[in-house]
Amino acid sequence: MKQDMQSFVDIHLNQKSLHTYSLPDIAYSVPIRSLDTALSNDGQLPFADMLYGLQQRSRVGNVEWQSLEPAMERLAQLIAPQDTREIITATGDDWWLEIGPIDLNAKLVTIQRRDLLIAAIVNRGDGRLRVAVFRPLDAKSTGYLIGLGQTPHPEYGVNMRENNWEYALDASAGMGNHYAAGRGEAYLSYWETGIGILHDGTIAADWRKMKDLTSRAAALVVTELGVHYSLSPQEQEESNDNTETDTEQTTSVAFPLWHSKRQQKRTVKGRFLGCLLGGAVGDALGAPVEFMRRSEIFNTFSPDGITEYAPAYSGLGTITDDTQMTLFTAEGLLRAHVRFCFKGICHIPSVVSHAYLRWLLTQGERKAIKGHDIAGDGWLFQQRALHNRRAPGNTCLSALKAMKAFGDPACNDSKGCGGVMRMAPVGLMAWRKEEGWRNADDAFLLGTELAAQTHGHPTGALTGGVLAVLVLALVDGASLQGALAVAKALLQKMTTGNGIDDSCKGAQAVCRKKDAHKETLNAIEMAEELAASSMPPHEAIAKLGQGWVAEEALSISIYCALVARNFREGVILAVNHTGDSDSTGSITGNLLGAMYGVKAIPSTWLEPLELREVITELAEDLYAWRDWDIGEYSKNEELNERIWRKYPGW
Repeated sequence: MKQDMQSFVDIHLNQKSLHTYSLPDIAYSVPIRSLDTALSNDGQLPFADMLYGLQQRSRVGNVEWQSLEPAMERLAQLIAPQDTREIITATGDDWWLEIGPIDLNAKLVTIQRRDLLIAAIVNRGDGRLRVAVFRPLDAKSTGYLIGLGQTPHPEYGVNMRENNWEYALDASAGMGNHYAAGRGEAYLSYWETGIGILHDGTIAADWRKMKDLTSRAAALVVTELGVHYSLSPQEQEESNDNTETDTEQTTSVAFPLWHSKRQQKRTVKGRFLGCLLGGAVGDALGAPVEFMRRSEIFNTFSPDGITEYAPAYSGLGTITDDTQMTLFTAEGLLRAHVRFCFKGICHIPSVVSHAYLRWLLTQGERKAIKGHDIAGDGWLFQQRALHNRRAPGNTCLSALKAMKAFGDPACNDSKGCGGVMRMAPVGLMAWRKEEGWRNADDAFLLGTELAAQTHGHPTGALTGGVLAVLVLALVDGASLQGALAVAKALLQKMTTGNGIDDSCKGAQAVCRKKDAHKETLNAIEMAEELAASSMPPHEAIAKLGQGWVAEEALSISIYCALVARNFREGVILAVNHTGDSDSTGSITGNLLGAMYGVKAIPSTWLEPLELREVITELAEDLYAWRDWDIGEYSKNEELNERIWRKYPGW
């Protein structure tokens, strides 16, 4: 007997036990906690613990995992009930899967290792999953199935997707699969028209011949899922007791809460560049590890996690939908200014929503845009690199498809992070308009209203207003603590309805709901408290959440920006966690870039960054627009024509 895994020991069974139970003669790993049972003389072996130990051992890519499968199969047979049903439901506290045979000629997601099929997953038709399993389940494969089978939240879906099937499709596109496959571990694949048929219609013969495989008995699979689920250490989530007493709040808010600093023009320009480029850098660093657990990130890259760009979307330094939508937010704001200069009237949210629909065109969704004549004009739309689909959020896609009139708030109750992650340009535009704190109210309301165009839950929208104000304050030279003080005060002020005029449809829809601000406020305050504590960063971030929803993405980013000593440290911290790493990396990059300026961003991250020149030019235009002599009464016809062609204000 020898200890070869943390908290596990290997045991060898005597010949009598091997014969009695028809078990292969191998070393069986069991948790130390069950060792006494394993060594007892009453003839009862801990079959479940033995199976669990082999599940854990076989998940590692560098072990001879196939040699463990006969023992795993036999242990499952010894534990499984005598149940011959073809289809059985497997459930846990927060997951649900239907186990049974499936048609391998259908649209499906597979779990595979090397050239072997482990399991296949299809949509039951209601968004839930049916699973067929073909080989004994190792711990990683079992973890995939339980994770994909999460019981959707009644309002927010599963990890901010509408249902489990959509989440399975998104997860199969995650870069974590690339690294898992390279390590020889289980990974996910998507087959649109059946196993072995590639996207272009060609046949992968070795995979296509699997279409007639027979799945294992459902009772064995349910047993393996149950063993893994019941014996795995459960991640404990501390519940936050947000019970509050009814106390009278002060309604007077004194502004400014920070003192504007006199800054050189090059300093402010550096903050503008730092904000947008920093967000893109954080997005690109986090892109390869979205959908990966923290332990997987550290096992894949280094003892420090991911610290440099890794391959994602067929390149290094490639951006995701977070940066794409941020750029179209900036473009929409600039086109709104151009429209006002030439036509004398402009509703900013309507023009920005028009920009979001152009982004929707870049995602190949032209047929989905109904009732709107959207032209692919302007300089930004012509950037072909933007016409790549980079795992866009389903909420953003569905809300924009359903938009009936430009600027309308979304008719959903989503609080995903897709609203907040794109709002940094609002803060930049607001600073340039007033150069100081005087535009904080407008920045908050505009950020809230633009986020509400896709995310109708108060938290999904108000966090957008918060990020806009934080960027405004940081560019103005405020400390992050001072910026947070303003944002918190505005949260409370605006949600009483003060200062919201009838034109702010999106802001009205969320700000006037009772206690609309509390969830966002609580998340900010928790980030501040944890940043001031001695809790290790990875524990603090886990306590704040995973970043799939808006308040978690915002609070994780605030925490990382508060505790980081420099830009690099903060962004690395923001992406090395379980959850939406690209979004938290992007928001943290926005904040730290606005604080420290572009010179704080490592050149090794800037140089290979996708669309760096385009992002730089947009940031420069967000600073320069106030100085453009354009419009009906401008005598500079060349500038008029050039700016209109670049940012047409239809």
